[in-house]
Amino acid sequence: MTATYTWDVFCSLDGFGSYGEDGDWGGYWGKEGPEFLDRRLAVLGGEQRFVLGATTFREFLHFLGPASETLLDDPVNTRMKNLPTTVVSTTLEDPLDWPDATLERGDAVDVVRRLKEESPVPLRSHGSLSMNRALMAAGLVDRIQISIFPVVTGRTGTDPVFGGAADFDLELLESHTFDGRTQELVYRPTLHG
Repeated sequence: MTATYTWDVFCSLDGFGSYGEDGDWGGYWGKEGPEFLDRRLAVLGGEQRFVLGATTFREFLHFLGPASETLLDDPVNTRMKNLPTTVVSTTLEDPLDWPDATLERGDAVDVVRRLKEESPVPLRSHGSLSMNRALMAAGLVDRIQISIFPVVTGRTGTDPVFGGAADFDLELLESHTFDGRTQELVYRPTLHG
């Protein structure tokens, strides 16, 4: 039996995973609400292992701070920061300044295939767009959990979530609306064709 791997990703309605320096949106595109934040705590609350690529890990380190810093006012980010984490990278060096982080060198497909076989807990990745597109193409992503924020970032949007991905059919497993505006959709991806 293999561990379930969930790719957890946020995006704008037009499919961008982030926005550029000229965007003034703020975190969660300024659209977080109490229901959404409660859901994030619930999603991150169970036993699991985070799997991040190097670029997303560097962003987390920049925004959430190194191991010595605490996030007293933000339980969601505190939980993310304190999950056991595997960072897949060929460029980062040990030690990683992050609580309970392990650096795995090599190809992400090989690393995640091994983690899925060995992990006693589910695996979850957040962001890590290029890594997760490669994992989807290799059939290693069991679920895509996508939170769609009610914004269009046509001028400031960067990082198309599925830009350059293979073609996939998606089976809808769950759908939720939080705070009357933010959609969370959970899909099972299957390579098309």
